[in-house]
Amino acid sequence: MDTAVQITVYLNESDKWHQILEMLRKENVAGASAFHAVGGFNGRSRVQTSSLVEAGGNVPVVIVFVDFEEHVSRVLPKLFELAPHRLIVREKVTVEQGNLD
Repeated sequence: MDTAVQITVYLNESDKWHQILEMLRKENVAGASAFHAVGGFNGRSRVQTSSLVEAGGNVPVVIVFVDFEEHVSRVLPKLFELAPHRLIVREKVTVEQGNLD
């Protein structure tokens, strides 16, 4: 078992989520996934649902990635630039299966 860090980034569909995934790949992060929500809200805004996608891209997108502390610390400044003012959560996690190499 390895101890690692998991980062969760809460965005809107109109944010640069695809660029964030590309940056994480270029920075050789162990793995990342983006999830498109069918509904939700960011901050204290109203609830957005997938039926409103055409109305401005406010449906939530969540990016999750896991890697060792040194890799996460290296990419966080770039993540802050691509997702200013967005909620970014860091958690220590245990990798139960697989590896991050």
